[in-house]
Amino acid sequence: MLFVNARFLTQNITGVQRFAIEISLWLKRILKDNILFIAPKNIIHIDVAKELDVICIGNLQGYLWEQLELPRFLVKRQNPLLLNLANMAPVFYKNKVTVIHSLSFLNKEWNSFLFHNMYKFLIPLIIKNSKFIFTVSNYTKQEILSYYKNIYNLHRNIDVVYNSYIVRSKNNIVSNIFNGNIEEYILYVGSVSKSKNIVNLIKAINNINSKNKKILLYIVGGCDQKIFRSSDTASNEYVRFVGQINDENILMAYYQNATAFVFPSLYESFGIPPIEAQACGCPVLCSGTTSLPEICGSGALYFDPTNIYDIETKIELILDNKNLRNELRAKGFENIKRFSWEESAQKIINLVNKL
Repeated sequence: MLFVNARFLTQNITGVQRFAIEISLWLKRILKDNILFIAPKNIIHIDVAKELDVICIGNLQGYLWEQLELPRFLVKRQNPLLLNLANMAPVFYKNKVTVIHSLSFLNKEWNSFLFHNMYKFLIPLIIKNSKFIFTVSNYTKQEILSYYKNIYNLHRNIDVVYNSYIVRSKNNIVSNIFNGNIEEYILYVGSVSKSKNIVNLIKAINNINSKNKKILLYIVGGCDQKIFRSSDTASNEYVRFVGQINDENILMAYYQNATAFVFPSLYESFGIPPIEAQACGCPVLCSGTTSLPEICGSGALYFDPTNIYDIETKIELILDNKNLRNELRAKGFENIKRFSWEESAQKIINLVNKL
């Protein structure tokens, strides 16, 4: 019996929680009754919890539940193997496998003081006390190996399980959300935080439109307005903040009707939105940094995310070159064949069986 730490079902969805949910659903389909998901009581993803047959234990929440009540529950059941899919795990419970998604917590500018220091303290202990570590790209694997090189035998006990995509192209295009009037636009999908570098993207769009062009920028995702100065967005008729979209068909429509998808992130351990764009036949432009060249392959046009002129130039290139857009679409469809939630879940199961 494999036990799974399902505290991720109490958290809002980012890439980490999306990975945990999709992998869990496949683990349940494959292992059926040979897997048990355990969570605190404050679950917010009720439908997923029902599909996984989650068992709720204890009275605490968050880190306290994870560090106190979860290991106590496991010890009473003779210390079974515990799978942790979302970075955190009970630190001193040693019979566990953990997925570490990124080391972005090390950057003080992108994180709160508390988050930065707590993760900086806990992650090396979790790695040291895990039987095996998974991460989501070869880039992040090398980053972990480099930063935590003093942890004995880590190089033997770490491997990669890729994310995959949720939204993909279908025969029908849901265009009625635009009321039949689809203007040319560039699309960004993802969280809006400092590391995502949206301010530079907006400046590049403004520069393009200052040349008597008209190209809109749609930003899909939760937005922290503290990131933007009023001068960045005020009276900007070309930038549209759409907000979070939970309907797959509507999100697919944004991908399919966009002239291009632009992802200017400064740091990605994987990056799900670019391959979702590829899966929907949307040409992709993205940062040529961190894991993105590994994940997007030849199906993307790359730029320097710190260079506004480079972002601007690459956007103009793809706007003016239909052949390039078609080439990126074809290469994007080919690239996404590398990614499968089922295959990643099976890779985890194969490791669990060995342990």
